[in-house]
Amino acid sequence: MKRKLVFATNNAHKLGEVSAILGNQIELLNLKDINCNDDIPETADTLEGNALLKARYIYDKFGVDCFADDTGLEVEALNGAPGVYSARYAGGDGHDSEANMNKLLENLQGETNRNARFRTVVALILEGKEYLFEGIVNGKIIEAKRGTTGFGYDPIFVPEEYTETFAELGEEVKNQISHRSRAVHKLCKFLNSIQ
Repeated sequence: MKRKLVFATNNAHKLGEVSAILGNQIELLNLKDINCNDDIPETADTLEGNALLKARYIYDKFGVDCFADDTGLEVEALNGAPGVYSARYAGGDGHDSEANMNKLLENLQGETNRNARFRTVVALILEGKEYLFEGIVNGKIIEAKRGTTGFGYDPIFVPEEYTETFAELGEEVKNQISHRSRAVHKLCKFLNSIQ
């Protein structure tokens, strides 16, 4: 029987990415599938903390095996910012990708060090035990947006060993090399090892 796992998200982009990586070895459910319409708090000051907060919230309230992720873009010249505040970097309620990218590009104006990395942490709770998996992609921030696929900061991030942004590479390539992909592959490997 296939293992059921709840991914603590309603973000269609994330769900699609993770679903493509997990394939059909796991029955992946989202928050809607378990009738969770709650606004889950993300008040920790680390990616690990936020991922655990979300997973614990679902596990404690619904009693189901689940995982949650948190992702941040960490820019060297900005001492790791926006980091844990990536989705809310421009202020407001967050998730305004255009405003976030514009603020980041503004803050990097005239800066020659454009090194950055995307980091994803996945927190899994399985039968009450907690596990963490991390995925990192190094790259750089370019000076102007390019590409139309993906989401978030994808149009301004060029991963190492590539000349295109995540938004130009397309979903298939991005899903093979992304930070989320690397963390989810570690999650898969772990799940396969305990079946």
